[in-house]
Amino acid sequence: MLLIKNGRVVDPKSGFDQVADVLVDGKKVVKIADSIEEANAEAIDATGLVVAPGLVDIHVHFREPGQTHKEDIHTGALAAAAGGFTSVVMMANTNPTISDVKTLKEVLASASKENIHVYTNATVTKNFDGQNLTDFKALLENGAISFSDDGIPLQSTKVLKEALDLAKANNTFISVHEEDPELNGILGFNEGIARDKFHFCGATGVAEYSMIARDVMIAYDRGAHLHIQHLSKAESVKVVEFAQQLGANVTAEAAPQHFSKTEDLLLIKGSAAKMNPPLRTEKDRLAVIEGLKSGVISVIATDHAPHHADEKNVEDITKAPSGMTGLETSLSLGLTNLVATGDLTLSELLAKMTINPSSMYDFDAGYLAENGPADIVIFADKEERVVSDHFASKASNSPFIGEKLQGVVKYTICDGNIVYKA
Repeated sequence: MLLIKNGRVVDPKSGFDQVADVLVDGKKVVKIADSIEEANAEAIDATGLVVAPGLVDIHVHFREPGQTHKEDIHTGALAAAAGGFTSVVMMANTNPTISDVKTLKEVLASASKENIHVYTNATVTKNFDGQNLTDFKALLENGAISFSDDGIPLQSTKVLKEALDLAKANNTFISVHEEDPELNGILGFNEGIARDKFHFCGATGVAEYSMIARDVMIAYDRGAHLHIQHLSKAESVKVVEFAQQLGANVTAEAAPQHFSKTEDLLLIKGSAAKMNPPLRTEKDRLAVIEGLKSGVISVIATDHAPHHADEKNVEDITKAPSGMTGLETSLSLGLTNLVATGDLTLSELLAKMTINPSSMYDFDAGYLAENGPADIVIFADKEERVVSDHFASKASNSPFIGEKLQGVVKYTICDGNIVYKA
């Protein structure tokens, strides 16, 4: 048994927010009360700390199989635990891609060895070919939880429509990466800074929001659930809001980098600040925050994208892969750039990192209540730290290294076991 004493217990699902004790027995929370005495329990003094549901990240890249020099499921799970996450959903852009039952089973066998909950998407199209749909039914029956060709936009309108229909028929949804390659130049660089500082055509805003506009309207027509990944443009927020007001079953996520930083970071941090979609303008950053405040964007997801230093640190920045490691800075970025600024309450931030993403998948996760799962994060919400280059992840490709942020994870508990301790 674990007894967590005197912490500020915050459950965004119920709205509970008060100092209390939490008793864990096995994989369950068995009691939450003002004061609990249990002689046989291991005690954690959470005085001055926040006790919240274990965080849920529905967008991570753990690079297994085929790219394990960047990350693997084990190191990814360690990074997740260090960041306060107890449930994560992997993307399927591995090598080979997770397009068939054989590969899926191998990945899930590896994931089952970890001490947090590691789930996976399968691809929408076979090997990301953009044309031939995978066997949704067989993949779901064998443990996939949804579908995404993340990293590669679905260019064919016909394929998107068919994928939405198939997802609806199987009571699931698809998640889409929205950057139309026919409207884009070199990825990872917002169009303004690409033009003014690097003197080439970069990633345009219209490539993102025009594709979102197309896809949310098709989802509206088909009555299917479509999830928009890591939107980054002010117009994208408006388009999603419009679709939701029409009654479309459209959800959206934002990544911490897009509500924290702008394109100018590329000039300071180089390839560490290169990602898809790219960091945008201050207008866009503020619009993403407004989308989070209004609820148009209901989920914060990291797009944790580790890369080896040799790949990132190339002379020609245009040749460096896009992406950043994000699991170990996500909570701090939310606390620093959303809560400390007064844009979200602590409970509102946690909702977007726990119950909201969990509810999309019907996970038994993302809430903290009696008889609920013993997946818990304990953190100091106002304690400051300087982000070091020492990560639990294999990778350290973060543009936030050296930055002072609020929020330090002290304990992560999954299934009643302490899986991370600072």
